[in-house]
Amino acid sequence: MKRTVTCGALTKSDAGKTVTLNGWVNRKRDHGGISFVNLRDRYGTTQVVVDADAPDSLKAIANELKSEFCVAIEGTVRARPDSMVNPDMATGQIEVVASNIAVLTKCEVLPFQIDEESDAKEELRLKYRYLDLRSGGMQKRIKLRNDVAFAVREHMIGQGFYEIETPTFIKSTPEGARDYLVPSRLYPGKFYALPQSPQLYKQILMVSGFDKYFQIARCYRDEDARGDRQPEFTQIDIEMSFVSREDVLSMIEGLMGHVFRKTLGVELPPTFRRLSYDEALELYGSDKPDLRFGMEMRDFGPYVERSTFQAFKDALATGAAEQAASAAKGVTVQGGGVKALVVPGKADYSRKQIEELEAAARIYRAKGMAWMKVAQGADGKPALEGGASKFFADNAAEVISGLGAKVGDLILLVADAKRRTANIALGAVRSKLGRDLGFCDPKRFEFAWIIDFPMFEYNEDEAKWDTAHHMFTWPQEQYHATLESDPGSVKGDLYDLVLNGFELASGSIRIHDPALQKRIFKIVGFDEAEGEKKFGFLTEAFKYGAPPHGGIAPGLDRLVMLMAGETSIKEVIAFPKNSFAVSPMDDCPNEVDQKQLDELHLSIRYPEKKQD
Repeated sequence: MKRTVTCGALTKSDAGKTVTLNGWVNRKRDHGGISFVNLRDRYGTTQVVVDADAPDSLKAIANELKSEFCVAIEGTVRARPDSMVNPDMATGQIEVVASNIAVLTKCEVLPFQIDEESDAKEELRLKYRYLDLRSGGMQKRIKLRNDVAFAVREHMIGQGFYEIETPTFIKSTPEGARDYLVPSRLYPGKFYALPQSPQLYKQILMVSGFDKYFQIARCYRDEDARGDRQPEFTQIDIEMSFVSREDVLSMIEGLMGHVFRKTLGVELPPTFRRLSYDEALELYGSDKPDLRFGMEMRDFGPYVERSTFQAFKDALATGAAEQAASAAKGVTVQGGGVKALVVPGKADYSRKQIEELEAAARIYRAKGMAWMKVAQGADGKPALEGGASKFFADNAAEVISGLGAKVGDLILLVADAKRRTANIALGAVRSKLGRDLGFCDPKRFEFAWIIDFPMFEYNEDEAKWDTAHHMFTWPQEQYHATLESDPGSVKGDLYDLVLNGFELASGSIRIHDPALQKRIFKIVGFDEAEGEKKFGFLTEAFKYGAPPHGGIAPGLDRLVMLMAGETSIKEVIAFPKNSFAVSPMDDCPNEVDQKQLDELHLSIRYPEKKQD
């Protein structure tokens, strides 16, 4: 009863053939002595019929079949009458008339029904992941992941890249998140770390002369449970020598074009939109803007002076004072800001709906959100009404015209002494509106590059400068002379690829000059001796003719998620952890035997229980 054909392969041209199918009972139904069994494997579904004149022994076996029994069925392919063709099935033109059925294994009562998409809760789906993976949706998404990975390799190798594996056990180095540590049995008290990324090794490969490297790399970060993060994830890791930023961006545009064309049949534009970091924050309130819809934010500051809205005036005045005070300390900050968002045709929003939007702004530290509606005035001209409109009675026409608002529009306003806060808070409102108003079509793909990121950000708690990304980013050439004197204005040769409101990849041109690297270490207060201890093997390699180089690392999980039209990477990973970094299926992490701990020279110190 070994299969001779899969459940997705048979067509009308196979009528009359004797075939053997292996798979799972997807659905069974009985009609007047005739049994219909939909048999499923990963290739598709075939309808099997046990006719009314079948032997009683065959009918008896068919009667025993239940959902998810694993069976083998032998029979003859028969064309369906035209009136019974199922256009929703690839095999809908035929059915297989069973002559023999063998139950390979039975299935116990299912914890949830297996269908195209399961409606079971996530924790139950993860506990019985092997069942969840049988669903049509998961089968399609895992296939898409396979196809994307193949297309990546096909394109990269075609472009002259070598796929090179880097170590899984590495030296622990500071990369932003906590390392997962692996104790060494042979060297008590010493540890390997699992890589947060292959960053240092791929740079060393550039020193080694492998000028085009890529790897579909597993990465590990011991982060607190939040959002849609996974402790282990996969990235398409890429590094290139003798390149500029434009070379890297162009290469990725070609890669994405090939992947989308090959796997989805979607043609992407040959080049993606470029936005500076400052532009992205000002227009969309995010460094990963969703460009599937417009609703760009506007600067409302010019309209505040002529208004009577004291809260807005205070925000700008406080921001200006803080800006001046910071400048006296040699720190560049933006000052205050008031930002506006015009929501087309939504002047009918209720107070409750507006409060829900305000709640989204408050999550990002906004102190509140003002609003006004554009209505038809008594003179037939557009006028402001409701909310904060009374404060802008003297310059209402100027506000409406300047914002490009129309009758029936809703105007939302956020002010803060820190312009960045106003931008990000209103940007969160814009994102929520995009989802609420149905502007986020999952089948539309809007890529953009975010460039010209700040090289440094000021750490107010420690009164020092930190690197915004990592310490190996090349500062743009025009800032080399003022690195130490004005770190706040320095732009790094950094770039992020964003897609539909998600950061898909991050990269940079790297520092290859040891002297420049020491300057960066000094600016961020990273002790040279400590740098030697943590990164000595990299800086040592750079003494031996390191080429200029740069790279990027698109996240494979997130890429496949967006291509599949999903919002969680768990939907495209075969065996993900839950939101608490736990696997309900195999119950890891788990305790180990004392013998294993003794061999590793480890003892467990449990947190002390708090006293009541």
